[in-house]
Amino acid sequence: MAAELGPPIRAVHRRSVRWRFTTLYAELFLASAIAMLAVVGLVAGGTYRAAQAPGNQPGTLSSAAQARIASLEHQLAQAHSRQVDQLLLGSAAGLVVMGLLSVAMGWYAAGRVLRPLRAMTVATRRISADSLHERLAVPGPHDELRDLGETIDALLERLEQAFAAQRRFVADASHELRTPLATMRASVDVALAKPDPVPEQTRTLARRVRTELDQVDRLLDGFLALARAQHGVQLPDVEAVPLDLLATAALAQRASLASAKGLVVDADCAGDGSGVWARGSRTLLRRMVENLVDNAIVHNQPGGWICVTTSAEGTDVRLVVENGGPVLTQDQVSHFVRPFRRLGAERTGGGIGAGSGLGLAIVAAVADAHGGALDLQARAEGGLRATVTLFRASEAETVA
Repeated sequence: MAAELGPPIRAVHRRSVRWRFTTLYAELFLASAIAMLAVVGLVAGGTYRAAQAPGNQPGTLSSAAQARIASLEHQLAQAHSRQVDQLLLGSAAGLVVMGLLSVAMGWYAAGRVLRPLRAMTVATRRISADSLHERLAVPGPHDELRDLGETIDALLERLEQAFAAQRRFVADASHELRTPLATMRASVDVALAKPDPVPEQTRTLARRVRTELDQVDRLLDGFLALARAQHGVQLPDVEAVPLDLLATAALAQRASLASAKGLVVDADCAGDGSGVWARGSRTLLRRMVENLVDNAIVHNQPGGWICVTTSAEGTDVRLVVENGGPVLTQDQVSHFVRPFRRLGAERTGGGIGAGSGLGLAIVAAVADAHGGALDLQARAEGGLRATVTLFRASEAETVA
């Protein structure tokens, strides 16, 4: 199935880099402004003390003249003191105003600097294992941010090559293993078909080997379907596919298996009688529907039930498969879309009708390849509810 490159980024209470840059800008500005205000205060205080220093007064001046001069110096000192106080008060008010402006300008400047980084973060979150062909392609001058974007693009290219090599290996290995499996199955059939009497123990062993070969064959078939659904972007043989008819056919083919377990099947596949048409590959969608029905039958309890419905709403179509069974937790259900993830011994049996552990992984991969989604929900009463959402076929495609 399509797996994300990393765990989802959870929103936590933390100071963002933008706030830290803003705080840094404001602190640097306030520090420089306070230093400048201190210099102004020192210069103004020195001038004030120089003005208060007594001058060399000639001894020939009369006492009245000296008193007049002293009065004028006192008035001048008071005027200078008021000017210094007004200067310091105005500087302090300007410091407060510019401090607030520095926060706003720092926030804006930090946003401008971090804008390419935010764009890279959004693009990186969007890229998953099925969209590794996308690149960040950071524009602008060759600076540190562009170097970071090019480094991430190179990493995505290596990941894309690794994923493609892995999927090719799965497909090629599955194809190559089919030949020896077919040879072994033919050898078992020839041994059982000999005219000479075959011991019952040999027949039992041959039937067991044939059953295991069938199980391995189903596993390889699952590998091929999973690799085909995950490989590439363009789907084969895209057309309008009757999703309701695929569900009806899958239930009909498995009616004997459902009856053997005593399951009650409630199928309302074409709710309004007009049909539910999805746009996609008929081969892959058929496999998706069959896997959902198989999962509902195999992992059900004896005497349980199955409900299959299809519906169309707007541009989407939905396939819902519900089944009874043991009570599950949502955490357990969330792991079912991973290959070979089963719940307990009841999901690990072998033989006919047993799952290979790839069913829901293939469903999720097929849905994702069609631009849709698989939603698994644990039912409170027990069992599982699987909902597949796909794109609805247009009227022209349906008529064609």
